[in-house]
Amino acid sequence: MKAVIQRVTSASVTVDDNIVGQIGRGIMILLGVEKGDAEEQADWLADKICALRMFSDNDDKMNLSVQDVGGSLLVVSQFTLAGNCAKGRRPSFDTAAPPDEGKRLYEYFVKAAARTGVPVETGIFQAGMQVSLVNDGPVTFILER
Repeated sequence: MKAVIQRVTSASVTVDDNIVGQIGRGIMILLGVEKGDAEEQADWLADKICALRMFSDNDDKMNLSVQDVGGSLLVVSQFTLAGNCAKGRRPSFDTAAPPDEGKRLYEYFVKAAARTGVPVETGIFQAGMQVSLVNDGPVTFILER
């Protein structure tokens, strides 16, 4: 399971000209599910992201988590994170989880993140989405488990 996480001042996801998920201060998460991923990875990733100290304290040091600052999460499924671009000019998605399993683990991750007490908004799995965000810092991390 892979996640690209960005500290944001705001973020939203739109489907068919309708905003389906929107947050203010918090973390924008692009989540990719691969073959062989399980609930264990989702639990670890949700806990890690919600406790990761990536927000600045009064001394401008990254000492605060999204929980500490009262922020939210916006979780968007990102199939292309499973893309392998090592060979040729067209990405291979052989390592991506099949759609049913990907959706199941995406939804499991969302519930695991919500269990931490952080408010969670989402996109729509397998929909064509437009994502808008204001990256704060910019601060971006890639997590894999």
